[in-house]
Amino acid sequence: MALLCSQSSCGVLCSFFALLLLLSLQCQVASSSPLLNLRRHRNLFQQQRPMVQVNESTCSLFVGTWVRDETYPLYQSSRCPIIDPGFNCQMYGRPDSGYLKYRWKPLHCELPRFNGVDFLMKMKGKTVMFVGDSLGRNQWESLICMLSAATPQARTQLVNGDPLSTFRFLDNGVSISFYRAPYLVEIDVVQGKRILRLEVVDGNGNAWRSADVLSFNTGHWWTHQGSLKGWDYVEFGGKSYPDMDRMAALERGLKTWANWVDTNIDRSRTKVFFQSISPTHYNPNEWNAGGSTMMTTKNCYGETAPISGTKYPGAYPEQMRVVEMVIGEMRNPAYLLNITMLSALRKDGHPSIYSGDLSAKQRANPDISADCSHWCLPGLPDTWNQLFYAALFH
Repeated sequence: MALLCSQSSCGVLCSFFALLLLLSLQCQVASSSPLLNLRRHRNLFQQQRPMVQVNESTCSLFVGTWVRDETYPLYQSSRCPIIDPGFNCQMYGRPDSGYLKYRWKPLHCELPRFNGVDFLMKMKGKTVMFVGDSLGRNQWESLICMLSAATPQARTQLVNGDPLSTFRFLDNGVSISFYRAPYLVEIDVVQGKRILRLEVVDGNGNAWRSADVLSFNTGHWWTHQGSLKGWDYVEFGGKSYPDMDRMAALERGLKTWANWVDTNIDRSRTKVFFQSISPTHYNPNEWNAGGSTMMTTKNCYGETAPISGTKYPGAYPEQMRVVEMVIGEMRNPAYLLNITMLSALRKDGHPSIYSGDLSAKQRANPDISADCSHWCLPGLPDTWNQLFYAALFH
């Protein structure tokens, strides 16, 4: 019968079946997992070039080179009251000290030298809180060391806790705190299972509201695999999943954080910073591309000097594209302290095997055990705090 129908009636029937097919496809998409939309959005975003940095000026504060300066470091590790064993490279046998003698030189300007007395005077009676993972703790301890070196006779108090630790300079009423929240969003334990809640901040956020300066960071924990993965399930859209696309998860978590900041933080009273992704150095081929030197190690072990020039030859961190997008979409964007590329030049600044967290057996096997994620103190995080100081007061 269909073969005998007229051309016009066939056209009507074809249109009808095409409409049915289209409606069926729409229903399938609507009922699919919310992860699909996140993944499509991320794939579209990945095709774009990196966004212009949030903080741009003629000074190019975050673009420059590392120059030798014999007046550095700004303090001695032996005189700092608070350095974790994992960051205390000199105490745990690092044989070289040249990595301590570099100063960051931005293009077209000079970075103001850190003045601890000035910092404490201007922050009198206030609280600075770092919120995030162990890289945030790295910076927190660095700032305490820098302030302690500037005021060696100051009365101080340390209250260690989990998730909140606070170091107080009692004479100025200044509190420098660290709040451990590796994902910024909540992770709860339910019936022995760790659940990463991508759409919930509130439990963490109650401790953040009272700070006068907030500096957030996240990134590294989102990419851990296998036994290092920090969750058993990811909760999103009212459902739980054993895992999901990691950059899509980071994007959703950061959007939850950004919305919470926009809604809950009084920006007329509280300054909000976001510290960009701290790079790792586990692949020497990234900084030795085209070089004739035979690589003898598989990571940062044995590196004693920065990369020269203004550009890192390795890949731009995928997490940074997500960070830049989410901060750019905030109603009142956080100040992006963009330490990623300047830190990427410091392949020499990691603890490597000179960490108090490693056993003698681990130190003997740097190809497997070297820490090329965190940073020695004194070291690179001191520059992060110089930039932090410049952004706060200059």
